[in-house]
Amino acid sequence: MTPGGFRPRKSGLIFGFRRRLRSLRKNWLLAFLIDLVAIVGFALILSVLIKAFLIRSFFIPSGSMLDTLQINDRIIVNVLAPEVVELQHGDVVVFKDPGGWLGVASAVEKEPLEQLGDFVLGTFGITAPDSAEHLVKRVIGLPGDVITCCDADGKLLLNGLPLDEPYLRAGSNPSDIEFSVTVPAGQLWVMGDNRGNSTDSRYHQDLPTGGFVPIDVVVGRAMLISWPVENWTYLDNYQDTFNVVPKP
Repeated sequence: MTPGGFRPRKSGLIFGFRRRLRSLRKNWLLAFLIDLVAIVGFALILSVLIKAFLIRSFFIPSGSMLDTLQINDRIIVNVLAPEVVELQHGDVVVFKDPGGWLGVASAVEKEPLEQLGDFVLGTFGITAPDSAEHLVKRVIGLPGDVITCCDADGKLLLNGLPLDEPYLRAGSNPSDIEFSVTVPAGQLWVMGDNRGNSTDSRYHQDLPTGGFVPIDVVVGRAMLISWPVENWTYLDNYQDTFNVVPKP
């Protein structure tokens, strides 16, 4: 106590200031955490909506589309096709097994934690655990088209016009199997770019579907390769090749 009975209150002021500072820090941290949870939650919801209505990611499990797509490439697929965006000749499409194309899938046992991880990551489009249950091919025939193999030069005939196919893997013949088909309404005729190693529509003509792929099992149109980075590219549908094809 100082002369005159005055007691300094400096320590009390400092203590009060520190207490308010700690309170502000706690409130700031709480506000930050709330914002962070809201942002992450919004991002996850947005990713689910994007996957459901705009795009999906798949990886390539086989070499049937070499050299356009490499094994284990990851592709981005526009799921607005075919419901909103009409499919065209030359589109690379992802589709579910129309029946009998993939054979009997061997059951792969996974640990519960791994199954949960696949479900969560697949739901948000981070991984594509169901890629092996889908197929990826190029659309050669649309409804009404007549496709024949082959002319005297070994080229496919599409509605009577020989096709120059720049997307074929080097050294691949357009087809080593002779066939002539007319694509029914609501169906597609699809073929791989690596024709010598692609069990595509040609190899499934003995099935009830006749080798055709119903448009309603198409998941979407592949737009680009997203991974690995060195393979990143837009997937062309070669409209210069198909625009000259006459209507059926």
